[in-house]
Amino acid sequence: MWRAFALLLAMAAPVQAQEVVTSARYINLSTEYGHGAVPNGEFSGLEVTTARGTYRVRLEGQVFEDTVPRLADLDGDGAPEIVTVVSIFDQGAQVMVWGLRDGALAPLVWNVPIGTRHRWLAIAGIADLDGDGRMEIAYVDRPHLARVLRVIRVWRDDTEWRIEPVASAEGHTNHRYGAPDIEGGIVLCGQGPEILTADRGWARVLASRLEGGRLQTRDLGPYAGPDSLRCR
Repeated sequence: MWRAFALLLAMAAPVQAQEVVTSARYINLSTEYGHGAVPNGEFSGLEVTTARGTYRVRLEGQVFEDTVPRLADLDGDGAPEIVTVVSIFDQGAQVMVWGLRDGALAPLVWNVPIGTRHRWLAIAGIADLDGDGRMEIAYVDRPHLARVLRVIRVWRDDTEWRIEPVASAEGHTNHRYGAPDIEGGIVLCGQGPEILTADRGWARVLASRLEGGRLQTRDLGPYAGPDSLRCR
């Protein structure tokens, strides 16, 4: 897969011990891709901050298409990685995980892009959804079109990062085209982590659990706005 990254390093001291990312944000608003799924939600840059300095990366031929980058410790070493959504101009969106490597901000692992320009995914949350000690990322694949809830697993095997699809279920959404926010998320409602979404018609609230490699979904009642996506 073709990639073009322009790496810019600022204020970074030589790495002598593990640096811990404390914050992350998208920078450099872009109009080059021109999708518009999220208003002002396409960026050419990512900036992360540690106690030692600030690191930046700039993309070419692709953009960060998202609301915010998410920090999550995916390998259990006590330091978070950065989970983003990257949209390639001719292949659409994919999940991409970033971290600090050899003194620079670099992509660690990513899944296969959707495959078509202007096709997006909305991250629902990040957690160990099935209690196996590995972290999963839940997202809705094409929340305005296909409306498929997907779960992928991300982990580090010694020095190699790995990512694999785990489960999927049709009939879910968590974003309306042009809305500034992604709705729902991962919550603890007393039965372990559950992914809260709306059904494809925004009529019902759904809660999905990952069990035995499958998503088990229950209906929590009518959808009546973002506040109704909660435990009941």
